[in-house]
Amino acid sequence: MAAGLEAIDWAAAWLAPYRAAGQEVAEHVLAQGAPVYQALQCAAAPVQFAPQDDLPEGAAYEQHIFDTGRVPTRDNLHDFFNGLVWRQFPLAKRRLNALQAGAIAAHGIGAVRGPLRDAITVFDENGALLDAPEPLWQALQAREWSRLFVDLRPLWREARLLLFGHALLEKLVAPRKPIVAHVYRVQCAMDSVADADAWLAQQIGPEHWATKPFTPLPVLGVPGWWPANEDPQFYADAQVFRPPRTVSDKAP
Repeated sequence: MAAGLEAIDWAAAWLAPYRAAGQEVAEHVLAQGAPVYQALQCAAAPVQFAPQDDLPEGAAYEQHIFDTGRVPTRDNLHDFFNGLVWRQFPLAKRRLNALQAGAIAAHGIGAVRGPLRDAITVFDENGALLDAPEPLWQALQAREWSRLFVDLRPLWREARLLLFGHALLEKLVAPRKPIVAHVYRVQCAMDSVADADAWLAQQIGPEHWATKPFTPLPVLGVPGWWPANEDPQFYADAQVFRPPRTVSDKAP
C-alpha cells in the first residue's frame, strides 16, 4: 500500500481540481489495497500506468513513456500525484514528454540535462498556472509581497491558481510556509481544467520553454489557501517572501 495517501487533506484549496478523481483513486488504494498504478487506470486515461519494474534497467524514464505510452509508477505519494496530473492535464503532459524524448534523442542522457530538459523538469515537478489581473502580476514579478498579498488582496478573487507539479502537490501534503511554486502566466479564460490543459499544451515550445519563463510564488501566501496568512505579518518573513535581488546581489 502506498505510504502517505491517508495524510492527504482533500479539503485543501489547492486540491480542488484533483479532488474527485484523487479521492476515487486513493480509495482504491487505501480501502481495497490496489497498487497505485492499477488504481490510476480509467477508460479516459491518456496513458497506461504500469508497475515500476516495467521500466527496463538503464532505460530513460521519459523515453520509455514516449515509446510505450506506459508510465512506470511506484507505490508512493510522488507517483500518485504524477498520475493524477496525467489524468487532469493529458495534453500538456504529452507535450512535455514529447519534448523530453526529443531532447534525449538529440543529445542523449548526460550528467547535465541542458536548458530545455531542465526547464521541463522544473515545471513538471513544481509548476503552476496563474490567471490573474495585471496589477497582481506586476507585484508578483517585482516581489512586492505586501502589495501583492495585502494591498491588492481583494483582486485575488479574480485570480485562479492551478497547481501542475506533482512534487509540489506531494510537498503540500505536509504544508510548510517556504513551499514555492514556479508559476507560468495564463492568458486565457480558465473556465475548466480542460481549457487550461489545451491552452498550456499549445504554449509549450522548445525555445520559449528553455528560457524558464516561470515566476516564484510562495503558495501558502495565496489568500484563502492558508489560515495564517490572514495576518499581514505572515508576509514579513524575508526568508520566504524574499525581496528583489539588487545589482550588488547579482555581482560575482
